[in-house]
Amino acid sequence: MGFGDILVKTHFAYMITNPLISKILSEIPLPFQTANVADVRITGISIDSRAVQLGHLFVAMKGSAIDGHDYIQSAINNGAVAVVGEQDLSGFAVPYIRFENPRQALTYLAGSFYGWPARKLTVIGITGTDGKTTTSNLIYKILIAAGIKAGMISTVNAVIGDVVLDTGFHVTTPDAHDVQNYLARMVDAGLTHVVLETTSHGWAQYRVDACEFDIGVVTNITHEHFDEHGSYENYRAAKARLFSSLEKTKDKPQGNPRLAVINRDDLKSYDFLDNFVKVNKLNYGLNQDANIRADNIEYSSAGINFTAKSKDFQFDVSSALVGAYNVSNCLAALTATIYGLGIKPETAAKGIALLDGIPGRMEHIDLGQKFIAIVDFAHTPNALKVTLEAGRKMTQGRVISVFGSAGLRDKEKRRMMAETSIELADLSILTAEDPRTESLDGILEEMAAGARSKGGREGETFWCVADRGEAIKFALKLAGEGDIVLSCGKGHEQSMCFGKTEYLWDDRTAMRAALAEYLGVQGEAMPYLPSQNMKEEEWLK
Repeated sequence: MGFGDILVKTHFAYMITNPLISKILSEIPLPFQTANVADVRITGISIDSRAVQLGHLFVAMKGSAIDGHDYIQSAINNGAVAVVGEQDLSGFAVPYIRFENPRQALTYLAGSFYGWPARKLTVIGITGTDGKTTTSNLIYKILIAAGIKAGMISTVNAVIGDVVLDTGFHVTTPDAHDVQNYLARMVDAGLTHVVLETTSHGWAQYRVDACEFDIGVVTNITHEHFDEHGSYENYRAAKARLFSSLEKTKDKPQGNPRLAVINRDDLKSYDFLDNFVKVNKLNYGLNQDANIRADNIEYSSAGINFTAKSKDFQFDVSSALVGAYNVSNCLAALTATIYGLGIKPETAAKGIALLDGIPGRMEHIDLGQKFIAIVDFAHTPNALKVTLEAGRKMTQGRVISVFGSAGLRDKEKRRMMAETSIELADLSILTAEDPRTESLDGILEEMAAGARSKGGREGETFWCVADRGEAIKFALKLAGEGDIVLSCGKGHEQSMCFGKTEYLWDDRTAMRAALAEYLGVQGEAMPYLPSQNMKEEEWLK
C-alpha cells in the first residue's frame, strides 16, 4: 500500500478539483492507448486495490512479487472509475488506459491530478549514497533561519508547516503519488520551498520525475544497491538523473536557479558528474581546489568547527554534528543555499547551528554509563567507514562496532563491511539486519569470511551474535571506561524483517534497554525479534 493511500487529510484544507480524466491525460508527456473511453472525474489515485475509493484512478503496476493487473477488477469493485496498466486488456466497465510503463506514467498522472504543485515551489533535491538525510535537514534549517517558508520530504519524515508525518518503516523515496500529495499540501499550507531527499530507487522508478527541481545536490556515490542496479555505473546513472532533470524544469514565476552542487572529494563520481552536468554547477569539499571548502577543522565529541571559504566569502561554522563527513554535508548545504538561493553566509551559519541532530544519525544514548553509546544508520561500506573514523576521533578508548548486512540485498556489501570494521574498529560484533527470507547464519558466515580475510580472529577481535538485542548487550559487556560502542545499520528505522514479517524494532530502544540491564536500573524492555527464541527454520517458513 502506498503511504499516501492511507494518509489522514484532516490537518490540511488543500483543495483537489476532481479533474476529468481527459484533462489529466492531455497533460501527460507520454504516449498511451485508451479503451472504452468515457470522460470521468477522478477523486484520487491509488496503486493498491484495497485503498481504492469511489472515483479513484487505479494504476496497476507489476512488482517483484505482486502484479497489480491481477487486482484490476477488485479495484473497480471498490469504486475505481478508470484504470491504468501496461497489459493489452479490455472488457472492463471503466476506461482502461494503456501506458508502456505505468510506473513512469504515475508521476505525471499524480502531478496533473494535484495541479503540478512543484511548479509553484522552489525544489531542492538531494541525492547520494550516504548523508542525504543529514544534508536535507541542514538545508531545511538554513531555509528556516532565513525566514523562508519551507517544507521537507526525507526518508525519516515529511515536514509540512507544523505537521510532521512519518514516512514509514523501510521507505526510500515515497511513491510518486505520495510525493505529489505532499507537495500539494505544502502549496496549500503557503510554503514556497521544499527540500526533497531522493534515492536511486526513486529515480530508477520515476517517482520524482514531475518534481521540477531547481537545485540538485549530491553527497557521494559509493557502493550500494548493486542488487537493484547491477553495477556502479548504472547506480551512478540513476543518481545523475537529478542533474539531467534540472535542464527540463519549466520556467517558474519565482525563477529557476538550475544549480548543480557536486562533491569534489568523491573521486569515483566527481569527474563523471563534472562532465555530465549541463547547467550551472559548483563543487564543494576539503580539497583545496574545491569552489567551497573547509579550513581550520576541529573535531570533538561535542561537534565540529571549521572555516567555510570561497572566492566570495570566509566565515566560521559550528555544528553539533560529528565527523569529517558532516563537514562535507555542511559544505553541500552552504553551497546550495548561499549560491543557489542567495542566502547570506551568516544566516546560513546560523541555520547549520540550529540542527542539534537527526534521529538515528550518530545519536548518543546516555543512561550514565562510563563509555559512549551511539546508534547510527550506517548501512553501507562507506558509511560504516566514516562512522568508525568519526568514532575514533571521539574517544581515546576502543571502538566497538555492532552491525549486520541485509538479506536479499547487495551480497558484496557483507564482506566489504566486515573488512571495514576489522580495519577500523578494535572489536566487531556481527549480527542481524533485516535477514528477510535469507539464512541469517549464512549471512553471518559471509561476513565472518570477510572479517577473517583482514586478519580478524573470531572470539578475539570479532564475534557473530545472531540476535541483535543480544549483540548490543554483548558489546556493552566488552566496553570499558572511555570506549565507544556504535550500533550501526538501523538508525531511525522502526522495524526489522525476518522471513516475510516486519517486527517492531528500534535500535535506540534496544540500546536503552541493554544499557538499563547493564547498569542494573529500571528501563525499557528489549524489543522482540524471533531470533530471541525461534530456530532459523521456523521464522524462514
